[in-house]
Amino acid sequence: MQENHYNIPVEATLEVIGGKWKVLILCHLKNKKMRFSELQRAIPQITKKMLTQQLRELEYDGIIIRYVYQQVPPKVEYSLSHTGESLREVLNIMCAWGEKRITNQI
Repeated sequence: MQENHYNIPVEATLEVIGGKWKVLILCHLKNKKMRFSELQRAIPQITKKMLTQQLRELEYDGIIIRYVYQQVPPKVEYSLSHTGESLREVLNIMCAWGEKRITNQI
């Protein structure tokens, strides 16, 4: 495994949750487990391909857990992992800041 070197610590965070879609996915998953189709409805601008890619990357980085239920038809749910839960405070602060921005309070 290659060791990464960062100029400032926020680079390590952005390496895992950076980009247009990952934070949106995480904000939805911080409230509850969700199925792929639920996430797709919650984020209508994202394509199936991009959602699949982003979920795989978040799972690979240990931020989310993919639960596969052994049933027919197959059922898959996503939720925050223990590591993902450690981002809850950051996500809450980002959501609160965005709410203030939307309502022109900042």
